[in-house]
Amino acid sequence: MNLLIPARECEAELVVKKSRFIARLVPVQDRGQVNAAVARARLDYPDARHHCWAYLLGRPADATGAGMSDDGEPAGTAGKPILNVLQHGELGNVLVIVVRYFGGIKLGAAGLVRAYANATRQVLDITPAQRLTHWHCYLLCGDFSLEQPLRHLLSGLQGKLSQIDYGVGIEVQLQLAADDVIPVRNFCAAHGAELKAVD
Repeated sequence: MNLLIPARECEAELVVKKSRFIARLVPVQDRGQVNAAVARARLDYPDARHHCWAYLLGRPADATGAGMSDDGEPAGTAGKPILNVLQHGELGNVLVIVVRYFGGIKLGAAGLVRAYANATRQVLDITPAQRLTHWHCYLLCGDFSLEQPLRHLLSGLQGKLSQIDYGVGIEVQLQLAADDVIPVRNFCAAHGAELKAVD
């Protein structure tokens, strides 16, 4: 499974009618990391009126976990708009905390929904993404002459050669992404080598 995740933490700020909305995006893998990041945001912005948030674990289209908090804003005006933007985005394993400093002018429910959603979009727009790849382990057995062509093949893939043992021939321990398996199987078939999954 390939999953697009945030490459790093990012922050963006939006001002709406004198209220400051500071959106912090944090890569997360579980609810414990969500809780820790929210606690850290409260420490970083202790005088803010609200620390609203939402998170998604897994792919946005079929998340394995999700949650949100309005943190004192009217129900459905903060956490839900943040989560809605995340659900329609491309990044998984992501938490967005939007810290609000009240500027003295009430925005109304519709205005809050727009502000929290726009702050979330703004931080998503500046966040670099990376692909989270799940690796599978394989053992390739073959002739010594395969080592250099195999290294050349792997240089064009995501696959990694983790160990090589020399005996009668070579035994190579590989870590392959799902997309790499077919080219490596084709290589083995063409060169009389054997490829076995070991996980």
